[in-house]
Amino acid sequence: MEAQPTAAHAIETVFRLESPRVVAGVARIVRDVGIAEELAQDALVAALERWPRDGVPDNPGAWLMATARHRAVDLVRRRETYARKLAEIGRNLPAATPPLEPADPEDIDDDLLRLVFTTCHPALSPEARIALTLRLLGGLSTAEIARAHLVPEATVAQRIVRAKRTLATRNVAFEVPYGPDREARLGSVLDVIYLIFNEGYAATAGDDLLRPGLCEDALRLARLLSGLMPKEPEVHGLTALLEFQASRTAARTAPDGTPVLLKDQNRRRWNRMLIARGIRALARADATATGAPGPYALQAAIAACHAHAYSYAETDWRAIATLYTLLAARAPSPVVELNRAVAVSMAEGPAEALELVEALAGEPALRDYHLLPSVRADLLARLGRPAEARTEFERAASLTRNERERALLLRRAAEAG
Repeated sequence: MEAQPTAAHAIETVFRLESPRVVAGVARIVRDVGIAEELAQDALVAALERWPRDGVPDNPGAWLMATARHRAVDLVRRRETYARKLAEIGRNLPAATPPLEPADPEDIDDDLLRLVFTTCHPALSPEARIALTLRLLGGLSTAEIARAHLVPEATVAQRIVRAKRTLATRNVAFEVPYGPDREARLGSVLDVIYLIFNEGYAATAGDDLLRPGLCEDALRLARLLSGLMPKEPEVHGLTALLEFQASRTAARTAPDGTPVLLKDQNRRRWNRMLIARGIRALARADATATGAPGPYALQAAIAACHAHAYSYAETDWRAIATLYTLLAARAPSPVVELNRAVAVSMAEGPAEALELVEALAGEPALRDYHLLPSVRADLLARLGRPAEARTEFERAASLTRNERERALLLRRAAEAG
C-alpha cells in the first residue's frame, strides 16, 4: 500500500525536473515543440501506469527520456511509411523528417539551447515567447506563470496554445539560428534564461524556496551562449550575474530549508569558484562593450559589490545605489526602484528610503508583489514603528505563494510585534 504514494511523489518530482530535457530531446526528433510536449506527457502517463506496479526506476529521468524518444521514433517511422505509400500512388510530399543532427559545424549540440531559440522566434509575441519557454524549459505550470506575470491563468494558457500552433504552421526550424536571425532573438533568449534562473532562485510557489535544477539549467545555457556569442557584452553580463547569484545558494537556506536573509548569511559558504567565474565574465562584458553597460551588466556589477564585501555592513551600498540609478535610467521598472530604495536605506537611512517606497505604492505592477510590503515593513521596523511593520509583514505573507517565504514573513511579523 505504501508504494502507491511513494511512486506518485517520485513521478511528480521527476517529471517537473526532467520535462524540459525530455521535451527538448524529443523536439530534436519530431521538429515540433507541441508534439514533443505531448510525447513527454505520454511518457508521464506510462510512468503513472508502471511505476506504482513495478517500482521507481534507478534512473527515473533516463526512463522518461527513453520512453518519450521511443514514441517519437515510432511517430517518425509512421510518418515516413505514410509518405512512401502516398508517393507510390502518385502523391508528392516533402521529406518526412530532416536529419536528426544539423550539418552546420557552428551549431551547438545542446537540445535545451535549440529549444530556447526556437521558443523565442520573432513570429511569437514577447509575452508568448516567455510563457512558452517557461512552460517547456522551466517546467512551470500555467498557474505559476500567470502568478509570476500578474495575468489571468486563461490568458497564459491561450498564449501557450497559440504559440505552439504558430511554430507548427510556420514550420519553424528546431535550431540555433545564425547571423542577423540570432541577434534578433538574443534579447528574448537572455530574458527567458534570466526568468528561468529566477524561478529556481526564488520559487514562485511550493514548499521549497529554491529549485536548484532550474538555476543549473539557466546557468549552463548562459555559459553556452557566452561561448556561442563571445562578442556580445550582455551575454557575458547575464552570465556574470547568474554566476554571482548562484554562488550564494548554499547560504540562502538553513538545514531545515528556512530562508536566510542576505544580512544573516554566512559568507564563508558562498562559492568562491562561482564568484571568480562571475568576475571574469563581468570583465569580458566590460571588454566587449562599445558604449554604456547594458541592464544585465549593471545588475552583475551590483552583484559583484555584494560578492566583494566580507560582511553585510562592509558592503559598498552607495555604489550599489548609484548602479541602481543607472539601471533605472537604462531599464526603468518599479522593481528596480524598489531595489534602489533598499540600497538607499543602507547608504542614507530608512527614512529616505521609505519616501521612495511610498511613491511606489500606487504602481499597478506592484499591487500584488509581496516584496513591496516586505521592504516597507523592514523600513518601518528600523524606524521604530513596530505595529505598522507587523501589519506590512502580515500583508506580505498573504501575497506570497511560497510556503517558506510565508513562514519567514509571519515570523518577522511576530518579532516586529
